[in-house]
Amino acid sequence: MPITPATATHSSSYGTADAILLELVDEDGVTVGTAEKLTAHQPPGQLHRAFSVFLFDDRGRLLLQRRALGKYHSPGVWSNTCCGHPYPGEAPFAAAARRTYEELGVSPSLLAEAGTIRYNHPDPASGLVEQEYNHLFVGLVQSPLRPDTEEVGDTAFVTPAELAERHARDTFSAWFPTVLDAARPAIRELTGPAGW
Repeated sequence: MPITPATATHSSSYGTADAILLELVDEDGVTVGTAEKLTAHQPPGQLHRAFSVFLFDDRGRLLLQRRALGKYHSPGVWSNTCCGHPYPGEAPFAAAARRTYEELGVSPSLLAEAGTIRYNHPDPASGLVEQEYNHLFVGLVQSPLRPDTEEVGDTAFVTPAELAERHARDTFSAWFPTVLDAARPAIRELTGPAGW
């Protein structure tokens, strides 16, 4: 993993004992402070900056990941390609590229901003709350994946029809439908006639 200012002082794994700080924001996405990651997710949740990445292959299929079973938040569920939180002062774009590499062992060949969305999603299984101001990104992946097994349990490239089938039978993260719908205009611009 390349060493960056963010990774030099923070572990690449969310499962370590190191305190990870998140950037708290107001309703307009303006930074108002910081909070420890787990504390920010305790009910009722503190509004914080996050990002969600949607990567596609050259056939227009979306890369999903199933979160590793060892993760304390939403373990074992399917979700978008990558999601997480910028460190305080870290640009969301840089954080999205960094975490995609850390989790999946691949750098997107294209990564573009796709807007923001604010949501509040309680997770019934863990009792934690996703109170997030989320920066969305879409892009392309053209290299073989090398997932970090502490972060990623499985991966799959899916068409829209395959996603619908999988969503009907498997458990997905609470935030997945919200961020996917918000990113759809940019996804359609990127993938063209793939049906998204």
